[in-house]
Amino acid sequence: QVQLVESGGGLVQAGNSLKLSCAASGRTFSSSAMAWFRQAPGKEREFVGGISWSGRSRLYADSVKGRFTISRDNAKNTVYLQIDSLKPEDTAVYYCAARDGVVVRTTREYDDWGQGTQVTVSS
Repeated sequence: QVQLVESGGGLVQAGNSLKLSCAASGRTFSSSAMAWFRQAPGKEREFVGGISWSGRSRLYADSVKGRFTISRDNAKNTVYLQIDSLKPEDTAVYYCAARDGVVVRTTREYDDWGQGTQVTVSS
């Protein structure tokens, strides 16, 4: 059974940083493309960024480029999302997702999802 467990969310002030983690089990993590999505209240889930199985390729949404950094540690079966210069509009539930193959931006292409971690940014 595949499990993705996010952690690291919380309430932070604008301008600060946060690092989210997603621990995977039950799938071949080292061959999985991993991605982060987020969903704000009343909005659709949106792609934030993704990283290839090797870590050599990363893809980001234009809205987060320069502030968000995705990394992974295949030895720990964990993917990370570093968020810098947090803004109130970053407030959302953040989800990690996994799929075989390459990183894509569409939610329906991902096979496995975590339960999400809440990030709230106060102004």
